[in-house]
Amino acid sequence: MWISVTLQAEAHKAEALSEALMDAGALSISIEDADAGTDAEKPQFGEPGHHPVGLWDHSRVIALFDADADLTVALARAAADAGFDAVPPFTLEEIAEQNWVQLTQSQFEPIRVTDRMWIVPSWHAAPDPAAINIELDPGMAFGTGSHPTTRLCLEWLCDAVQPGDSVLDYGCGSGILGIAAVRLGAGDVLGIDIDDKALDAAHDNAARNHVALRLQHSRQPLDARFDVVVANILTNPLCVLAPLLAARVAPGGRIALSGVLETQVEQVIATYAPFLPLRVGAVHEGWARLESGSPRQSGSQ
Repeated sequence: MWISVTLQAEAHKAEALSEALMDAGALSISIEDADAGTDAEKPQFGEPGHHPVGLWDHSRVIALFDADADLTVALARAAADAGFDAVPPFTLEEIAEQNWVQLTQSQFEPIRVTDRMWIVPSWHAAPDPAAINIELDPGMAFGTGSHPTTRLCLEWLCDAVQPGDSVLDYGCGSGILGIAAVRLGAGDVLGIDIDDKALDAAHDNAARNHVALRLQHSRQPLDARFDVVVANILTNPLCVLAPLLAARVAPGGRIALSGVLETQVEQVIATYAPFLPLRVGAVHEGWARLESGSPRQSGSQ
């Protein structure tokens, strides 16, 4: 059994407290928004090229200790090391010993994208063996198929990709969109990301699914044009990348952008207007997919 200790801390002291708790013997630490679930909740989204947002004004530091740990000593030491005059308000919760691997796996079920495509964790049997089943386990890289923006892009690819198409997945993350494009019949598929770890994850996931993906870092030159371009990132980088992404669409090609909140749709459409017209293709759970281009007949380029 373990003991979970939840302490309240202001933003400027939360990180120091978390480090001090680790030094005092905590097994793990997490920092959460103490106002989560209320009107004061503050979602945070990190975007490439922007400094990370500071911690929440009212943070909650959660530390896990062994059941036999001397919490009185550990908390007093951590509070003092972090610059507190006294131990901040806290609550305790007993955590029963569990099979953590089994518990984690139980939280990820196969995801139905469309009638013809499923995302299936490796420990599950495919619900529909006749469908396109992409094996992808939760990992560090963004993109397991569960996020609304990933689902929006996968649904679009099921309609957009024709046999032999060239496809660009900009901001490929786990590689899920590129893998899906290959499984849908695309020819040359290129995934680009700013994060080396994401590129490693994409490479491993492509190998797991027995598909060939070309992968490159965003710092490398990109001059080719593609029949299908998809970018599932966030609004700020999408706007910065507007000239580049628009120029990568081949004549008669199609593009889809996601990672855009409904409240940001007009901003992105206006930014891309000098290069190509965008329209809202679909919305899911507050996120929008913007797209341009008309469906092409199979076999046409």
